[in-house]
Amino acid sequence: MTVAKHKRVLILGGIGDSLKLTTLASTIPGLEVINSLAGRTRQPVMKSTPTRIGGFGGVSGLIDYLREQQIDLLVDATHPFASKISWNAAIATSQLNIPRLMLVRPAWKKMEGDRWLEVENNEVAVKVLPELGSRIFLSIGRQELGSYAHLKNFWFLMRMIEQPQPDITPPGKILTERGPFSLEEERSLLQKYEIEVIVSKNSGGDATYPKIIAARELGIPVVMIQRPSLPEGEKVTDVESAVSWLRNYSD
Repeated sequence: MTVAKHKRVLILGGIGDSLKLTTLASTIPGLEVINSLAGRTRQPVMKSTPTRIGGFGGVSGLIDYLREQQIDLLVDATHPFASKISWNAAIATSQLNIPRLMLVRPAWKKMEGDRWLEVENNEVAVKVLPELGSRIFLSIGRQELGSYAHLKNFWFLMRMIEQPQPDITPPGKILTERGPFSLEEERSLLQKYEIEVIVSKNSGGDATYPKIIAARELGIPVVMIQRPSLPEGEKVTDVESAVSWLRNYSD
């Protein structure tokens, strides 16, 4: 009697939904799940699923890993701004003929009352800040604080999961917190620190969207950094659709 080989899926994590996806995927019969995290957060929220942490070493390193681990399927559930790994995954899976799915949460949409200034990147955001205010809520994570470190005439409120390196931190106050955050909390935060401008990535999702609602209510402008381009390929916007995709391949 021949025993059917389990299929192995590599989930490239990075957004909160990837943890939910990993948990649900692990319950699919005939499917082995490996979760991969970039390691940007030194203490990520971990589950019992086998997890690797760290980069792959570019496209060639990812190809080697996919071969060594005999990966049959790949789900790219990385952060919308982690475009490099998404492009690497697209190239590697194409070369190895491995089915790939992207789980991409929808971007936030500008609504009536929003005072958004949409910019391409942090460098452009830095240029427009002098026109908007000097007390800034910098909500971009710790990896890119260095773009603002030279701005000595501004005061920054910076919120992130872990402490950043001191040499790349602009002047101001650091809050180490993990979302989700409520609308009441965000409104109180903006008022307590007399925030005049918010700088945010358009990450999408519900966990940090209340700050955008609070800014709308208080009339605070938001410098919204737009997402980088992502590769072509099959995409879904929710975990349930990604689970259905995996079930189809595991049957």
